[in-house]
Amino acid sequence: MKMQFGQENTILNGKENGERFLQENQQRYKRIFDDSIDGLILWDNDSRIVDINLAGEELFGKSKKQLIGQVLSDFFLTKDEQVSEIIHHINMALKNHRYTSTFIFEDQDGNSKFIECNSKINITEGLNFSVLKDITEKNTMQEQLRKSETLNVIGELAAGIAHEIRNPMTALKGFIQLLEGSIRKEHSMYYQVITAELERIDTIINEFLLLAKPQAIRFQEKDIIQIMRETIDLLHAHAVLYNVQFVTNYEKGNLPIFCEPNQLKKVFINLIKNAIEVMPNGGKISVTIKRIEDGQIYIAIQDEGTGISKEKIKKLGEPFYTTKERGTGLGLMVSYKIIEEHKGKIRIESEEGNGSVFYVTLPSDLNSVIQAENSMN
Repeated sequence: MKMQFGQENTILNGKENGERFLQENQQRYKRIFDDSIDGLILWDNDSRIVDINLAGEELFGKSKKQLIGQVLSDFFLTKDEQVSEIIHHINMALKNHRYTSTFIFEDQDGNSKFIECNSKINITEGLNFSVLKDITEKNTMQEQLRKSETLNVIGELAAGIAHEIRNPMTALKGFIQLLEGSIRKEHSMYYQVITAELERIDTIINEFLLLAKPQAIRFQEKDIIQIMRETIDLLHAHAVLYNVQFVTNYEKGNLPIFCEPNQLKKVFINLIKNAIEVMPNGGKISVTIKRIEDGQIYIAIQDEGTGISKEKIKKLGEPFYTTKERGTGLGLMVSYKIIEEHKGKIRIESEEGNGSVFYVTLPSDLNSVIQAENSMN
């Protein structure tokens, strides 16, 4: 039976329409793939990247041309345990056909990001698909909420017990002072130990109260370099006991900053005292102060101690977490709170065996920062 011209034309048109529909669908899915705000990766069973979208390129800081053909784990942190996490994720995905996990990725600027990776196997023959979602902000908010809840508990605890502790403490200190003149020479060491321990208890109570109730803060313009000089003078005798020397590098002239000077001095005392005490065999503490971009004041306090592991760094600033045998962890928590009230940030860099650096950045014009925040709210 011979096909008529009209029928043949209809079939051809139908075929063309089908191909056009298929091309349009492919282009549509390609646009969705390319324009997704999450990183999307196609990879083969050898874990090599076959295709990647723009968000993925931005995440890795490399072009598609550079990334295609490369092994996935090559672009994450190169430490053994972190590479093994990615390899574990790939193996679990291949085994279970779908797998989700979270790992740390370090971008080109050295900033650590939390990445949630959701992978599905064999979306088409020999090709696997992963979605990379940056959940750093979400993790940060959850961590802040957890710390805030902990702080509230400490506040309630402090308000409840500080008064009860302080009354007998006052009586004990008073009677100890009355006994001072009658203490025999051979017992003087015991007197000094008791007095020092009572002072330590008093310091812990004060730190509790500082966290428990809002402080009346009176900001004023002061020279940050002068505040640091006064702090180092206060701690000079303590440093001598540990055979520690100070090396200072201050920007020339004054660096005026709008602040509460006594509170900043408390922060610097905590950080420098910690630095002294992690160097029992002596060493140097380097203190740098300078102005950086956007009107920020940069302060770095570097020690030559034993350093802190990355796992411990994450916990610093939490109440009752300390790397010191006799510490409470409250001093650093108070420091974080004070710097936060000054709209600044504290950052720690450390490596076991190579010492630590505490970086503090503060806005020199706090009024402008507060006004900007109020206008946004």
